[in-house]
Amino acid sequence: MAKKHDKHRSGHPSDRLHAVDGDHPPELPAKLSSKRYERELKHLQEELVKLQYWVKQEGIKVAILFEGRDAAGKGGVIKRITERTNPRIIRVVALGIPTERERNQWYFQRWAAHLPTAGEVALFDRSWYTRALTEHVMGFCSDEEYQEFLRSCPQFEEMLARSGVTLLKYWFSVSDEVQEERFQTRAADPRRRWKLSPMDISSRDRWVDFSRAKDAMFEYTDTKRSPWNVVDADDKSRARLNCISHILQSIQYKDVLPPPLELPPRAAQRGYVRPPIDTQTFVPDRY
Repeated sequence: MAKKHDKHRSGHPSDRLHAVDGDHPPELPAKLSSKRYERELKHLQEELVKLQYWVKQEGIKVAILFEGRDAAGKGGVIKRITERTNPRIIRVVALGIPTERERNQWYFQRWAAHLPTAGEVALFDRSWYTRALTEHVMGFCSDEEYQEFLRSCPQFEEMLARSGVTLLKYWFSVSDEVQEERFQTRAADPRRRWKLSPMDISSRDRWVDFSRAKDAMFEYTDTKRSPWNVVDADDKSRARLNCISHILQSIQYKDVLPPPLELPPRAAQRGYVRPPIDTQTFVPDRY
């Protein structure tokens, strides 16, 4: 069993149920201004583009796991990472419910098929840790399967490291008050309601169960070779910037960005008469 780090001995403050332990949520610093957030995000996204060129050139394999409670902000940071990068190099892995065939496979087999090859970064929007969290808490796996996962997961990740895969694991930590606020926002907003699944609603009453599962997961899998990096996610803007900055600091890369392109004049196009424009069906101009 992996030795538990001191920093996780009582769990992250925002991962405790305040109504149970009597604590109050920590006071957040003043929110970042939109101007500063956009400026910092632009800089980090430029660095992500440099990183992707380096990963491609050097044939590096990077797997980044994003875990956390529902509505913790995992999807938001993944979106900001992929906004300006090449999806053929930095791709998202977001698997749905396993098929009957996948349920009868070796558990890690399904996930291993989506690991990065040389010159790729795979962003896992939830990962094999689903077994230690949702499957365990909601009763979708047996206790034997759960215990076997805790025993074998560090070995699986050790094999990844030996095979040359750079593995980064992020836990997005959100307080119960902020999570409930985000749930209520999703429920009220037609544009976000799709984010609130029946599973999310069921998990609202299992805060302590998920806390126990998360703490046990850290106990076994927060190893020196493959540590968990906790992101304080009550403030979405700061969480995004902090996480992206940490990713960039965790991967040694050089600036191999190609120089600006100088496009030559377009060649003249002659000898072709296009059909009348009124033969095409156009989308109505409603705006």
